Amino acid sequence: MNRQRGKRAIVARLSVFALGWAAAFGAAAQSWPTKPVKVVVNFPPGGAADQIARAVTGPLQEVLGQPVVVENKGGAGGNIGGEAVARSAPDGYTLLMSSGGMVSVNPFIYPKMSFDPAKDLDPVAAAAKVKVFLVTRPGKLPTDVQSFIAYLKANPGKVTYGTPGNGSSPHLAAEMFQSQAGVSVVHVPYRGAAPALVDLLAGQIDFAFDPGIAMQHVQAGKLNMLAVGSLTRSPLFPDVPTLDEVGLKGFDADTVFGFYAPSGTPKEIINRLNGEINKIIGTPAFRERVVAIGGDPAPMTPEQFRKRAEDDARRFGAIIRERKIVGD
Repeated sequence: MNRQRGKRAIVARLSVFALGWAAAFGAAAQSWPTKPVKVVVNFPPGGAADQIARAVTGPLQEVLGQPVVVENKGGAGGNIGGEAVARSAPDGYTLLMSSGGMVSVNPFIYPKMSFDPAKDLDPVAAAAKVKVFLVTRPGKLPTDVQSFIAYLKANPGKVTYGTPGNGSSPHLAAEMFQSQAGVSVVHVPYRGAAPALVDLLAGQIDFAFDPGIAMQHVQAGKLNMLAVGSLTRSPLFPDVPTLDEVGLKGFDADTVFGFYAPSGTPKEIINRLNGEINKIIGTPAFRERVVAIGGDPAPMTPEQFRKRAEDDARRFGAIIRERKIVGD
């Protein structure tokens, strides 16, 4: 009898503690933010993730009334920055800006990931859907897709392409391209899209599936754009065909960039961030900045963002298995 009373007393104390903790956490969520918010970008400065993050964080700090600081933490296909956020306190003061690849691709290519993106991170808000563009350095390669493919078939293993890293969306796009076009090229992985672009401009590599940061160089004639790796053309380059149009049917390597929080972050904070970010990405200023790097604003609820990641996992998982892609 005394033992049963003891058990009931323990349960009662635990219940009181849980209610008190929940009440305190709820109060903290309502007063959030009371200090600076950090946004970890899990790729180096200059890439699409970095540019999109900075296009959001400036206006965001104005509406939140607190500084929103960007910290670049690249490496391992985004896993280093992703893990840092996943291991952070779920209090709304540490967020992640990432390509969707870290959630929908990396679990397939990094068998020993130290965290589970689907479980350890909560989707907050999608920001932009980014296309990839087949771009080449001038002077060596053909400037139309069919001639380019014919050149690659005549020179197997002699043409190089750069990517932001193994398993990145540009890498998957190139693997999809090789599979559908029946060609063989040499992969040169970098730690981010910006370093790959630097070497492409310098002629150190031959081509790339660019995630939009090379637009100004294409417009300046420093690079050739052959095709869009999407099902729709880019409004910036309406005369450039999609790979689907030129014969690689169904080719679609779009990826969604967005914000995540450590799992367990209060829903009140996530919902507020989602609302504020959706307002920002609906502005003409944001649209102009994202279109300039080949993207489109992509407002979604947290639930829609999660479903998109699940759909992408099925789509990209197939090419990862077919091409036996592994991480760095």
